[in-house]
Amino acid sequence: MDIFLSINNREQIVQLPIVPAEFKVASPVNHETYTTISQGDIKLIGQRGLKSLVIDTFFPSKVYPFNRDNTYKGWEYVEIFESWIDRRLPVRLVATNTPINMLMTIDNFEYGLQDGSGDVYYSMQLSHFREIILQTRMV
Repeated sequence: MDIFLSINNREQIVQLPIVPAEFKVASPVNHETYTTISQGDIKLIGQRGLKSLVIDTFFPSKVYPFNRDNTYKGWEYVEIFESWIDRRLPVRLVATNTPINMLMTIDNFEYGLQDGSGDVYYSMQLSHFREIILQTRMV
């Protein structure tokens, strides 16, 4: 599996150089629970919430034999993702060999050094971005 992130209909595409050991997609549902006098708690089935996931891995500062991509090094990735956040654009996340292909927002991007290798360890929290579709009424 490879993970690609892109903006603006593939204006810029980044392949994550190190695929995380694992990641899980959270798929919440917004149910409502109410307490009634005669039946106790009841639940109304709600709409789907926004899917989300967290990617925890690192941006290598040098070429390793297990890198998926060597286009950028360490802090260059940080600069790219920080610029995407500043541009306030949704990000397309595609994980190959899976059905994961979602438009997402970067909700949190935490990064830093940790083991003296020069590699930049990071955690990126993403959540599903639903495009707003307004229906117009013909008069």
